[in-house]
Amino acid sequence: MSKSTKKIIFAIVALVIFIPLSVVILFSFLNRTNGTIQSSGQERRYLLYIPESYDPAKPTPLVISMHGFIEWPDHQRQISHWNELADEAGFIVVYPMGTGFPLRWGTLARTGDQGQAQRDVQFISDLIDKLEGEYNIDKDRIYANGLSNGGGMSFLLACQMADRIAAIGGVAGAYSTSWSECSPSRPVPVIAFHGDADPVVPYEGGIRTSRDYDFPAISDWIAAWAKNNACNLTSEEGPTSGEVSSIRYTGCAENANVELFTIHGGGHSWPGGDNLPKFIVGETTQDIDATRVMWDFFQEHPLQAEVN
Repeated sequence: MSKSTKKIIFAIVALVIFIPLSVVILFSFLNRTNGTIQSSGQERRYLLYIPESYDPAKPTPLVISMHGFIEWPDHQRQISHWNELADEAGFIVVYPMGTGFPLRWGTLARTGDQGQAQRDVQFISDLIDKLEGEYNIDKDRIYANGLSNGGGMSFLLACQMADRIAAIGGVAGAYSTSWSECSPSRPVPVIAFHGDADPVVPYEGGIRTSRDYDFPAISDWIAAWAKNNACNLTSEEGPTSGEVSSIRYTGCAENANVELFTIHGGGHSWPGGDNLPKFIVGETTQDIDATRVMWDFFQEHPLQAEVN
């Protein structure tokens, strides 16, 4: 073997080792968290934000915001801008971390996910317990939301933790949990945002052959929530803004309204948030701020008001 051939082989081997190692190092740098908890025999991590205005003597709302598939807590913080709104409105935000590599949430999409799905639900329950022990959390104002797979996790929490989660929000949600697996203990208020040009989780639904996920059509999923919440099943037109239109279902049991904002031409991204790579996710609209609209919706739906 010639020296030049050996050099080429050495370079290839070095690249094979260096590139994955660089990815791991970079991810470890980006994936910063500031809290850990033991749950279901695993160490789970999260990123917590406490606004400077936090008053231990005052019950404070908690917003749980979950990252998407292949994403991480600090990225969810960056694109959603929940921290900035927390500074204005005075609530606590926590960004839990999924498991595996790449990071994900188990959402009962496939039989193999069921064990992890239950561990993830338990993790969120344990995390709420921990934060309630450390801070003065308003138990009537605990809300869950997420992007993509994180939106799907919000759906699962509504199905299994309706006694603790006051309302949920989903953005470009991958709602792969079957309704046969969803039996909320009470009607849950729901607000969702979805682009009709989403290349990752299609607005019209369908099976993603790469992972055998069968996603519902978003309008059907919202209508199913309206039916579950015993709403008037004739939707009403809601606010519009530029390329964004909306519908809402009202007259629901326990005031558990359901709202859908459709971003026409919108992609797999957070409306009003940081832009994601267009060649991967499509367009990110700035015609609406999903975080602020979601928070306004959450404020209208505390848990105790729904229960009573």
